[in-house]
Amino acid sequence: MNILVIGGTKFFGIHMVNELLDQGHDITIATRGMKTDGYGDRVQRIFLDRTDKMSMKNGLSQKRYDVVIDKIAYCSNEIKYVMEAVECDRYIYMSSTAVYESMHMNTVESDFDGSSKELIWCDRGDFPYEEIKRQAECALWKKYVDRNWIAVRYPFVIGKDDYTKRLLFYVEHIMKSIPMNVDNLNAQMGYIRSDEAGKFMAFLIDKDIRGAINGSSEGTISIREIIEYVEKKTGTKAIISKKGEDAPYNGVPVYSINTKKAELLGFRFSVLQDWIYELLDYYIKLVN
Repeated sequence: MNILVIGGTKFFGIHMVNELLDQGHDITIATRGMKTDGYGDRVQRIFLDRTDKMSMKNGLSQKRYDVVIDKIAYCSNEIKYVMEAVECDRYIYMSSTAVYESMHMNTVESDFDGSSKELIWCDRGDFPYEEIKRQAECALWKKYVDRNWIAVRYPFVIGKDDYTKRLLFYVEHIMKSIPMNVDNLNAQMGYIRSDEAGKFMAFLIDKDIRGAINGSSEGTISIREIIEYVEKKTGTKAIISKKGEDAPYNGVPVYSINTKKAELLGFRFSVLQDWIYELLDYYIKLVN
Protein backbone atom coordinates (compact mmCIF):
# COMPACT_ATOMS: atom_id res chain seq x y z
CA MET A 1 0.00 0.00 0.00
CA ASN A 2 0.93 3.62 -0.53
CA ILE A 3 0.70 5.16 2.95
CA LEU A 4 1.14 8.74 4.18
CA VAL A 5 2.07 9.15 7.84
CA ILE A 6 1.65 12.64 9.24
CA GLY A 7 4.12 12.61 12.12
CA GLY A 8 5.75 9.26 12.77
CA THR A 9 9.19 10.42 13.90
CA LYS A 10 8.59 10.27 17.66
CA PHE A 11 7.64 7.77 20.37
CA PHE A 12 5.22 5.05 19.26
CA GLY A 13 4.98 6.58 15.79
CA ILE A 14 8.44 5.13 15.19
CA HIS A 15 7.24 1.64 16.13
CA MET A 16 4.29 2.11 13.78
CA VAL A 17 6.36 3.21 10.79
CA ASN A 18 8.89 0.41 11.31
CA GLU A 19 6.05 -2.11 11.42
CA LEU A 20 4.60 -0.74 8.18
CA LEU A 21 8.02 -0.87 6.52
CA ASP A 22 8.50 -4.47 7.68
CA GLN A 23 5.16 -5.27 6.04
CA GLY A 24 6.52 -3.94 2.75
CA HIS A 25 4.42 -0.79 2.33
CA ASP A 26 5.53 2.38 0.54
CA ILE A 27 5.73 5.04 3.24
CA THR A 28 5.81 8.81 2.98
CA ILE A 29 6.20 10.79 6.20
CA ALA A 30 5.02 14.39 6.48
CA THR A 31 6.67 16.49 9.20
CA ARG A 32 8.12 19.94 9.78
CA GLY A 33 11.57 18.44 9.27
CA MET A 34 12.67 19.61 12.71
CA LYS A 35 13.60 16.15 13.97
CA THR A 36 16.01 13.73 12.30
CA ASP A 37 14.49 10.31 11.76
CA GLY A 38 16.26 6.99 11.41
CA TYR A 39 14.42 5.64 8.37
CA GLY A 40 17.08 6.55 5.82
CA ASP A 41 16.04 5.97 2.23
CA ARG A 42 13.27 3.56 3.22
CA VAL A 43 10.73 6.41 3.28
CA GLN A 44 9.86 9.45 1.22
CA ARG A 45 9.45 12.79 2.97
CA ILE A 46 7.20 15.83 2.71
CA PHE A 47 7.86 18.90 4.84
CA LEU A 48 4.90 20.94 6.06
CA ASP A 49 3.35 22.60 9.09
CA ARG A 50 0.49 20.46 10.37
CA THR A 51 -1.23 23.45 11.99
CA ASP A 52 -1.17 25.69 8.89
CA LYS A 53 -3.94 25.35 6.30
CA MET A 54 -1.93 26.63 3.33
CA SER A 55 1.13 24.57 4.25
CA MET A 56 -1.03 21.45 4.32
CA LYS A 57 -2.66 22.35 1.03
CA ASN A 58 0.62 23.11 -0.72
CA GLY A 59 2.29 19.99 0.63
CA LEU A 60 -0.49 17.49 -0.02
CA SER A 61 -2.69 18.79 -2.85
CA GLN A 62 -3.00 16.59 -5.94
CA LYS A 63 -1.58 13.64 -3.99
CA ARG A 64 -3.43 10.41 -3.36
CA TYR A 65 -2.73 7.62 -0.89
CA ASP A 66 -4.33 4.32 -0.03
CA VAL A 67 -4.11 5.21 3.66
CA VAL A 68 -3.36 8.39 5.59
CA ILE A 69 -2.35 7.90 9.24
CA ASP A 70 -2.55 11.17 11.14
CA LYS A 71 -0.52 10.95 14.34
CA ILE A 72 -0.52 14.63 15.24
CA ALA A 73 -3.93 16.18 14.54
CA TYR A 74 -5.29 17.75 17.71
CA CYS A 75 -8.33 19.82 16.82
CA SER A 76 -11.21 20.10 14.38
CA ASN A 77 -9.46 22.63 12.13
CA GLU A 78 -6.53 20.26 11.68
CA ILE A 79 -8.93 17.50 10.64
CA LYS A 80 -10.40 19.89 8.07
CA TYR A 81 -6.96 20.86 6.75
CA VAL A 82 -6.03 17.27 5.95
CA MET A 83 -9.43 16.23 4.64
CA GLU A 84 -9.48 19.17 2.22
CA ALA A 85 -5.86 18.70 1.12
CA VAL A 86 -5.41 15.03 0.31
CA GLU A 87 -7.31 12.14 -1.23
CA CYS A 88 -7.19 8.71 0.38
CA ASP A 89 -9.17 5.49 0.65
CA ARG A 90 -8.80 5.39 4.43
CA TYR A 91 -7.95 7.94 7.11
CA ILE A 92 -6.70 6.78 10.52
CA TYR A 93 -6.72 9.44 13.21
CA MET A 94 -4.75 9.18 16.46
CA SER A 95 -7.40 10.13 18.99
CA SER A 96 -7.34 9.51 22.75
CA THR A 97 -9.41 8.08 25.58
CA ALA A 98 -9.38 11.68 26.83
CA VAL A 99 -12.48 12.15 24.65
CA TYR A 100 -14.50 10.22 27.22
CA GLU A 101 -16.11 12.79 29.48
CA SER A 102 -16.53 10.29 32.31
CA MET A 103 -14.23 7.29 32.13
CA HIS A 104 -15.14 4.27 34.23
CA MET A 105 -14.41 0.58 34.44
CA ASN A 106 -15.08 -1.10 31.10
CA THR A 107 -15.19 2.12 29.07
CA VAL A 108 -16.51 1.30 25.59
CA GLU A 109 -16.37 3.21 22.32
CA SER A 110 -20.04 4.22 22.44
CA ASP A 111 -19.41 6.16 25.67
CA PHE A 112 -18.42 9.06 23.42
CA ASP A 113 -20.44 9.72 20.28
CA GLY A 114 -19.12 12.64 18.27
CA SER A 115 -22.24 12.71 16.12
CA SER A 116 -24.34 13.92 19.06
CA LYS A 117 -22.01 16.78 20.02
CA GLU A 118 -22.01 20.31 18.65
CA LEU A 119 -19.13 20.79 16.23
CA ILE A 120 -16.92 23.81 16.87
CA TRP A 121 -14.15 24.60 14.41
CA CYS A 122 -11.21 25.30 16.71
CA ASP A 123 -7.43 25.47 16.99
CA ARG A 124 -5.18 23.79 19.55
CA GLY A 125 -5.19 26.65 22.01
CA ASP A 126 -8.93 27.26 22.03
CA PHE A 127 -9.88 24.60 24.59
CA PRO A 128 -8.22 22.16 27.02
CA TYR A 129 -6.66 19.05 25.48
CA GLU A 130 -9.67 16.83 26.18
CA GLU A 131 -12.09 19.17 24.41
CA ILE A 132 -9.99 19.80 21.32
CA LYS A 133 -9.62 16.04 20.86
CA ARG A 134 -13.41 15.68 21.17
CA GLN A 135 -13.87 18.40 18.57
CA ALA A 136 -11.43 16.67 16.24
CA GLU A 137 -13.51 13.51 16.42
CA CYS A 138 -16.68 15.54 16.17
CA ALA A 139 -15.47 16.89 12.80
CA LEU A 140 -15.08 13.32 11.57
CA TRP A 141 -18.47 12.22 12.89
CA LYS A 142 -20.44 15.22 11.58
CA LYS A 143 -18.56 16.78 8.65
CA TYR A 144 -16.79 13.79 7.13
CA VAL A 145 -19.22 11.00 7.89
CA ASP A 146 -19.01 9.89 4.25
CA ARG A 147 -15.24 9.34 4.45
CA ASN A 148 -13.70 6.01 5.43
CA TRP A 149 -12.09 6.90 8.76
CA ILE A 150 -10.98 5.30 12.03
CA ALA A 151 -10.36 7.13 15.31
CA VAL A 152 -7.95 5.16 17.54
CA ARG A 153 -8.36 5.84 21.26
CA TYR A 154 -5.48 5.03 23.60
CA PRO A 155 -5.08 5.68 27.32
CA PHE A 156 -1.61 6.60 28.67
CA VAL A 157 1.11 5.25 26.37
CA ILE A 158 4.22 4.24 28.29
CA GLY A 159 7.49 2.49 27.56
CA LYS A 160 11.25 2.83 27.79
CA ASP A 161 11.06 5.47 25.05
CA ASP A 162 8.34 7.56 26.74
CA TYR A 163 9.47 11.16 26.33
CA THR A 164 6.81 12.41 28.78
CA LYS A 165 8.60 10.61 31.65
CA ARG A 166 5.34 10.44 33.61
CA LEU A 167 5.92 7.00 35.07
CA LEU A 168 9.58 7.84 35.64
CA PHE A 169 8.37 10.77 37.77
CA TYR A 170 7.08 8.38 40.43
CA VAL A 171 10.17 6.18 40.44
CA GLU A 172 12.53 9.13 40.68
CA HIS A 173 10.57 10.88 43.43
CA ILE A 174 10.35 7.71 45.51
CA MET A 175 14.02 6.83 45.19
CA LYS A 176 15.24 10.38 45.83
CA SER A 177 12.79 11.02 48.69
CA ILE A 178 11.24 13.97 46.88
CA PRO A 179 7.75 14.80 48.22
CA MET A 180 4.96 14.37 45.71
CA ASN A 181 1.27 15.16 45.81
CA VAL A 182 -0.80 12.20 44.63
CA ASP A 183 -4.57 12.61 44.80
CA ASN A 184 -5.67 9.24 43.42
CA LEU A 185 -3.48 6.57 45.02
CA ASN A 186 -6.07 3.81 44.74
CA ALA A 187 -7.47 4.58 41.30
CA GLN A 188 -7.09 1.61 38.99
CA MET A 189 -5.96 2.86 35.57
CA GLY A 190 -5.17 1.44 32.13
CA TYR A 191 -2.10 1.85 29.95
CA ILE A 192 -0.70 0.65 26.64
CA ARG A 193 2.94 -0.12 25.83
CA SER A 194 4.49 2.10 23.15
CA ASP A 195 5.55 -0.66 20.75
CA GLU A 196 2.08 -2.21 20.92
CA ALA A 197 0.46 1.17 20.30
CA GLY A 198 2.44 1.46 17.09
CA LYS A 199 1.72 -2.09 15.97
CA PHE A 200 -2.01 -1.76 16.48
CA MET A 201 -2.23 1.32 14.27
CA ALA A 202 -0.29 -0.53 11.57
CA PHE A 203 -2.62 -3.51 12.01
CA LEU A 204 -5.68 -1.37 11.20
CA ILE A 205 -4.68 -0.22 7.71
CA ASP A 206 -6.62 -2.95 5.89
CA LYS A 207 -9.26 -3.93 8.43
CA ASP A 208 -12.96 -3.68 7.65
CA ILE A 209 -13.94 -1.16 10.29
CA ARG A 210 -15.08 2.45 10.51
CA GLY A 211 -15.52 4.81 13.43
CA ALA A 212 -13.88 4.75 16.85
CA ILE A 213 -11.86 1.89 18.32
CA ASN A 214 -10.15 1.48 21.67
CA GLY A 215 -6.68 0.13 22.27
CA SER A 216 -5.22 -0.74 25.67
CA SER A 217 -3.26 -3.41 27.47
CA GLU A 218 -5.44 -5.86 29.36
CA GLY A 219 -5.89 -5.07 33.04
CA THR A 220 -5.22 -2.09 35.30
CA ILE A 221 -2.87 -0.99 38.07
CA SER A 222 -3.06 1.69 40.76
CA ILE A 223 -0.47 4.29 41.67
CA ARG A 224 -0.36 2.73 45.14
CA GLU A 225 0.67 -0.62 43.63
CA ILE A 226 3.35 1.09 41.58
CA ILE A 227 4.69 2.93 44.61
CA GLU A 228 4.70 -0.18 46.80
CA TYR A 229 6.61 -2.13 44.15
CA VAL A 230 9.30 0.54 43.83
CA GLU A 231 9.57 0.86 47.61
CA LYS A 232 10.04 -2.90 48.00
CA LYS A 233 12.60 -3.12 45.18
CA THR A 234 14.68 -0.16 46.32
CA GLY A 235 14.25 -0.09 50.09
CA THR A 236 13.12 3.54 49.90
CA LYS A 237 9.91 5.16 51.07
CA ALA A 238 7.64 7.44 49.09
CA ILE A 239 6.86 10.82 50.63
CA ILE A 240 3.24 11.66 49.85
CA SER A 241 2.39 15.24 50.76
CA LYS A 242 -0.09 17.83 49.54
CA LYS A 243 2.85 20.25 49.60
CA GLY A 244 4.84 18.05 47.22
CA GLU A 245 5.12 18.31 43.45
CA ASP A 246 1.89 17.40 41.70
CA ALA A 247 2.06 13.89 40.22
CA PRO A 248 1.42 13.38 36.48
CA TYR A 249 -1.74 11.25 36.73
CA ASN A 250 -3.53 13.35 39.33
CA GLY A 251 -7.26 13.71 38.81
CA VAL A 252 -7.57 10.57 36.71
CA PRO A 253 -10.52 8.45 37.88
CA VAL A 254 -10.83 4.69 38.27
CA TYR A 255 -11.17 3.27 34.74
CA SER A 256 -10.43 0.47 32.34
CA ILE A 257 -10.67 0.38 28.56
CA ASN A 258 -12.79 -2.21 26.77
CA THR A 259 -10.95 -3.62 23.71
CA LYS A 260 -13.47 -6.23 22.53
CA LYS A 261 -13.90 -4.41 19.24
CA ALA A 262 -10.19 -4.72 18.48
CA GLU A 263 -10.15 -8.36 19.60
CA LEU A 264 -12.96 -9.19 17.17
CA LEU A 265 -10.70 -7.92 14.39
CA GLY A 266 -8.01 -10.37 15.50
CA PHE A 267 -5.72 -8.16 17.58
CA ARG A 268 -4.93 -9.30 21.10
CA PHE A 269 -3.34 -6.81 23.46
CA SER A 270 -0.77 -7.80 26.05
CA VAL A 271 -1.56 -8.17 29.74
CA LEU A 272 -0.42 -5.10 31.68
CA GLN A 273 0.80 -7.10 34.67
CA ASP A 274 3.10 -9.11 32.38
CA TRP A 275 5.30 -6.12 31.51
CA ILE A 276 4.67 -3.14 33.80
CA TYR A 277 7.06 -4.36 36.52
CA GLU A 278 9.84 -4.95 34.01
CA LEU A 279 9.38 -1.35 32.87
CA LEU A 280 9.55 -0.17 36.49
CA ASP A 281 12.77 -2.17 36.93
CA TYR A 282 14.18 -0.37 33.89
CA TYR A 283 13.36 3.02 35.43
CA ILE A 284 14.83 1.97 38.76
CA LYS A 285 18.12 1.15 37.04
CA LEU A 286 17.92 4.42 35.14
CA VAL A 287 17.60 6.43 38.34
CA ASN A 288 20.43 4.48 39.95
